[in-house]
Amino acid sequence: MTSKSMRSFAGGLVVAAGLCGAVYFFGPGEATGTSEKLSEDEMKESLASEGYVIHSEKEWEDQIAEAQSVKDKAEAEKETVKEPTEKIIYRTVLTVSKGSTSIDVGKTLQKAKVIKNANEFSDAVEKKGKANGLRPGTYVVDSAMTTEKIISIIFK
Repeated sequence: MTSKSMRSFAGGLVVAAGLCGAVYFFGPGEATGTSEKLSEDEMKESLASEGYVIHSEKEWEDQIAEAQSVKDKAEAEKETVKEPTEKIIYRTVLTVSKGSTSIDVGKTLQKAKVIKNANEFSDAVEKKGKANGLRPGTYVVDSAMTTEKIISIIFK
């Protein structure tokens, strides 16, 4: 490229930038899509005809407050729901094989929801000194029985 063509190109860029700046600074302040400006009621009507819902800020806040109160009532109702008065009793058939331990029995009973904690069951067996008295066999136990009753059935 020669220096003359380079100057011509630079001059074209300067002229184009000047025209863009003039239009930006001296052109219309707003984009105009229509020649008339719509009033507030006309804008609401136009939006409503398009399927939009228009609320004032106060109406919007009232709706939010109403929704919150409905949510709070629902949560309060959940809290007041009473537990069923009937106690659910879980029954299981327990098979104790030779070589099983009190911990194994406790874990099986816990899985069957007959006792709440296998470790507490094992500790109770240890306290009674019956850890070595586990009898192999098949036993029917349920959650209505006390821990002592279960121990007396399964252990010597």
